[in-house]
Parts: sequence; structure tokens; C-alpha cells
Amino acid sequence: MQIAEHMLRTGRRGTLHEFSMALADLRGSRDKVGLAWSLAWHDVVSRYRGSILGPFWITLSMGLMVLGIGFLYARLFHVAVHDFMPFVAIGIVSWGLISVTILEGCDTFTAASGMLSQTSLPMFTFLWRTVLRNLINLAHHAVIILAVLVWYGVWRKANLPLSLVGLVLVILNITWISYAIAIASARFRDIPQIVGSVMQFAIFMTPVFWRPGGGIMTQHAVLLFNPFFHMLDVIRSPLLGGHASSLSYVILGIMAVAGWAATFSVFALIRRRIVHYL
Repeated sequence: MQIAEHMLRTGRRGTLHEFSMALADLRGSRDKVGLAWSLAWHDVVSRYRGSILGPFWITLSMGLMVLGIGFLYARLFHVAVHDFMPFVAIGIVSWGLISVTILEGCDTFTAASGMLSQTSLPMFTFLWRTVLRNLINLAHHAVIILAVLVWYGVWRKANLPLSLVGLVLVILNITWISYAIAIASARFRDIPQIVGSVMQFAIFMTPVFWRPGGGIMTQHAVLLFNPFFHMLDVIRSPLLGGHASSLSYVILGIMAVAGWAATFSVFALIRRRIVHYL
């Protein structure tokens, strides 16, 4: 009995120690945000070094996609272009932030294996690097949304502050998802392929460039249980002059709290093994 109690106390102390070290890693990463920003900026610049337009090549490509899908699908769905084009523009740009952040989460640790094995930098630093890199790209792509909203006069009824609140909720969620995938990808190298397949499937099940309509369709399980729908809803609806469903805010809030709690717990328990996985 005494041996069992001793083992229980030892296990508890070990778990508390792991969580305290994980918290220390998180606190230490706050002081390295500047480094994370520099790494993210370097990633963007180095990817397009020697290019005239730089990262705006992706913006141009995305803009052409918005125009093509906007005009074509508006004709196919028999809807007015001035109503459909802003919907598509916001959807594609927002989906780009969500999907690329999650996909690049697969490489968060593996791409930084050299730095992790040779330095004592907080591991959260590399998560901030991934997120900041995609926020930099979002700043470029936001030009598309601005141009479409101004061209079609939607900016007059857009609720930018509420949309930014939605964007914060989205960032909170895709950050923990990206980190969870980073941890899993460090251990299992099949995870990036699985995530890529899931995201390819999800884009067709999410109203990125098709409108869910109203009534029964908005209550369909494909949308209600699709977190990506709620992410798009809280960003897009306010910019279009509408209001996102209160359910979307509730779901994203619960996801953020539960997701971060679960991801941080897993990170705390296997933090010391991640470098060995790489």
C-alpha cells in the first residue's frame, strides 16, 4: 500500500513538473516573438527572392481564381455577380488562411529540426513562426477582399470590427489545430498526407465558393458539424453586412478552450520526446 501511494505521489510530481516545464516554454516564447516574426518574414522573403512581385504572385493567382469562380459560378447558380463575387472573394481568402496554416503546421517541427536539436529555443516559437508567416500572407491577400468590397459597394454595410472578432476566434482555433498536427507529424510521418487529403475533401464540403442558402440547409449536419463553416461564417457574414449565427461563436469558443487544453496537455506530456522524434 505504501509503495502504491509512493508511486502515485511520484507520478503526480512528475506530471506537475512536465506541465510546469511546458508553461515555462510558453512563457519563454513570449520573449522570442520578435525572433518568430523575423523567421516568418525570412520565410516569405526567401521564397520569392529574385521575383519582381514577390508574394503578390500568390495574391495575383488568388485574385484570378476569385474572378474565374465568381463569374462562372454566378452564371451556373443563376445569382447576381455583385452578390456572389464578394461572397467568393472573402471565402477563398479566408480558406487560404485556414487551410495553409493547418497544412504548414505539419512542418512546424520537422522544418526546424536543426534549430531544435542545436538550440534551447522554446518550441512554441516555431508555432508562432508558422502562424505569423500566414498572417503576413493574409495581409497581402486582403487586397483582394478590399478591392471587391469597394468595387461592388459592399464596404458601406460591412461590419469590420465584428469580422475582426471572428478572425481572432479563427486564429485561436487554427493555431491549436496547427500545433496538434505539428506534434503528431513529428511522431508519425504519414500525418501530412492524411491532413492534405482531409483539407482537399473539406473545401468541397464547406461553402467556400457555393452558397448554403437559407432555411433547412443552414441546419444541415454538413454545416452544423463542420468547424470550417463556422470559421468562414464569423469572418464573412459581418463583411457582407449580415450577422454570423450565434451558434458559430459558441462552437468556436468551445473549440478554442477545449482544443488548447487538450493540445497543451499532450505537448506537456511528450515535450521532451519531440526532438528525438525528429
